[in-house]
Amino acid sequence: MSKFKTTEYGPIPTDWDIKEIKNIADDTKDNSFIDGDWIESEYIENEGIRLIQTGNIGLGFFKDKSSKKFISEKTFKKLKCKEVKEGDILICRLADPIGRSCVVPNLGSKNITSVDVAILRPKNSYYDILYVNYSLNSSKTLNKVSSFASGTTRQRISRKNLGTIRIPVPPIKEQQKIAAILTSVDEVIEKTEQIIEQTERVKKGLMQQLFTKGIGHDEFIWTKIGKIPKTWKVVRLSEIFVRVRTKNDLIEDYPVLTIAAKEGLVNQKKRFNKVIAGKSLDKYIKLEKGQFAYNRGNSKTYPFGAIYKLKAYDKALVPFVYYCFDKKDNVDIDTDFYQYYFLSHKIDRQLRRIITSSARQDGLMNINFDEFFKTKVILPTLEEQKEITSILKSQDDKLSCEKNKLNYLKKVKQGLMQQLLTGKVRVPIDDNEEVPS
Repeated sequence: MSKFKTTEYGPIPTDWDIKEIKNIADDTKDNSFIDGDWIESEYIENEGIRLIQTGNIGLGFFKDKSSKKFISEKTFKKLKCKEVKEGDILICRLADPIGRSCVVPNLGSKNITSVDVAILRPKNSYYDILYVNYSLNSSKTLNKVSSFASGTTRQRISRKNLGTIRIPVPPIKEQQKIAAILTSVDEVIEKTEQIIEQTERVKKGLMQQLFTKGIGHDEFIWTKIGKIPKTWKVVRLSEIFVRVRTKNDLIEDYPVLTIAAKEGLVNQKKRFNKVIAGKSLDKYIKLEKGQFAYNRGNSKTYPFGAIYKLKAYDKALVPFVYYCFDKKDNVDIDTDFYQYYFLSHKIDRQLRRIITSSARQDGLMNINFDEFFKTKVILPTLEEQKEITSILKSQDDKLSCEKNKLNYLKKVKQGLMQQLLTGKVRVPIDDNEEVPS
């Protein structure tokens, strides 16, 4: 049974050390613990030596983004830049969170990094790079880094203070075994994320196809909203929906919701730990299950606002600035079909045309409700609407399953990190065992 000693991380095995980050650096190598380079905009090029930015540093992994910045070899020499190499650990000194790190993969290029990133090159004979990276990204280490943060506009930690942060360090073979276990979990997480991304691409492609070609059609016509099957109609929102303006009747303690672009109608208490409505709550609109709310605030996902249907509650309150509507009683439509249609960006072009000016002071776009209700949408037969909904729902079911799996795997990894990186659970080490690198 392992014996333990008391540290700032709680009890750790007596054969483990606690090391400052600066002392993990290999002092036999140049630039083993140093900041990146200050690169002003005038030096940025479209090709050349790649500049790794703070946005490329994820929580334990490298985030390769499509937008890249470069400098020339001439600038590299002029500014005496430090080259970043495969296997270096990059520690971001800016939020969020401060102190997150990643191991540099083979990027197929010569690289540098920005001044708000610290380069760490551990002594290979004493420290496993992957283990150090996992330890740096543990919640306990990140909390310690955060306690050193300063700055009014952008929180950051100095490299001097970062260097004094200490992490638990087991013997090298145990480091390697712990890193191998956590890496195996990361590989499953990565595969799950890839399945989610692929499913989302398939769903997006299906929406584009189904909302323009439908199912099993041979004849098509051109309309003001594009090419559609000949048997479909084009109608205004006002022909199939009616506005909802029911105010909060104060009879019940209804849940108070707000629209998040990627998530839909979310509970303000759960989202913000409080109801942000304030005194305006009595003006909020009472929405019933199956009714829609249109938030005219723009976002990256929905630059002309997002429309979501109430599904999770029988009744709820939404901000009075939202445009709310319900299907007409005498119209046979599948509201789930129109939820998918609204999320497909099919009405964006029309919304762009009816914006009368730039965003107001409250962040909402100037779109008059009457003009909004003149927006044209497709009207297939009810049977085809339901068929299309069923196809898209099957993709949503798959996405939901994979996202639940991903959340579970992340919890498993978090639990393993808490146990393995502090020695609460020891991994058996066989001297003859070959540890995956």
